[in-house]
Amino acid sequence: MYLEIVSPEATLFAGEVTSVTVPGINGEFQMLKDHAPIVSLLQEGKVKFTGTITLEKEYAAKFGKDENGDTVLSISSGTIELKNNKVIVLAD
Repeated sequence: MYLEIVSPEATLFAGEVTSVTVPGINGEFQMLKDHAPIVSLLQEGKVKFTGTITLEKEYAAKFGKDENGDTVLSISSGTIELKNNKVIVLAD
């Protein structure tokens, strides 16, 4: 599954992942390969994703790791779209 995280300033991450967890407005939810298409608003929280992750040096400081070793990005709000195994997170 391909993940793109876009902020108003730049594309913070683009690459293959195995799972993505986001803070939806009705609660946190996870997406795996072949998930049904979805569009959702996001609230303040953390976008978590797993896989063999390579971060761009200029944006790496924005990301962290959680207790499970997942890569994490804190957001204040946003939108997510998943279609055909491509996830786009528009994050604030």
